[in-house]
Amino acid sequence: MDFALFEQAAPVLLRATLLTVGFAAAAMVLGLALGAVIALIRVLRLPGLEPLARVYVSLFRGTPLLVQVFFIYYGLPAVGLEFTPTTAGVLALTLNVAAYLSESLRGAVLGIGEGQWMAGASLGLTRTQTLRHVVAPQALRMAVPSLSNSLIGLIKDTSLISVIAVTELMLATKELISTTFQPFPLYLAAAGIYWGLSLAFERLQRHMERRLAFPH
Repeated sequence: MDFALFEQAAPVLLRATLLTVGFAAAAMVLGLALGAVIALIRVLRLPGLEPLARVYVSLFRGTPLLVQVFFIYYGLPAVGLEFTPTTAGVLALTLNVAAYLSESLRGAVLGIGEGQWMAGASLGLTRTQTLRHVVAPQALRMAVPSLSNSLIGLIKDTSLISVIAVTELMLATKELISTTFQPFPLYLAAAGIYWGLSLAFERLQRHMERRLAFPH
């Protein structure tokens, strides 16, 4: 990338990168909260809600994120639900990643030995209390790598919301290419930025693993 192209592209890519991180962070927080609720419903097998949670997870894991983005932005207005491109994009990312995060959390909870549940019961704790105070802290440690993989994938998935004119990194790159006719250096720069963001989250993952590691 020559200096003139860099001078033109750098501010645009920087703004788009900050927006991309913002979209991903919003979807991460909301998706983790929703995923935890769904995992809780399935682990506790709440009557009436557990089958709905199972269908939700199957639906959002079994259909492409791109289709979900189009459905939320273009399909829901037909039934009176209309969103701005940014809201539709964040909503699609949130609903999609929540399905994956819920399975990571549920799998971690199920990976805790039955003895821990029995220990909680022997102390007079209800199943919900045992989950909260005994099982969940241990499960969170086990779930960190899987959760991190989903969140790193979310950074890359933000590129898909460019199809509904959300100005994130990929759309900004395409707009620059349309005016500069320099696809190779600009796509290379975008790939480098996505990689850099992924590396940053990998470092955060390792930090969290050390913080949550079982004491020796």
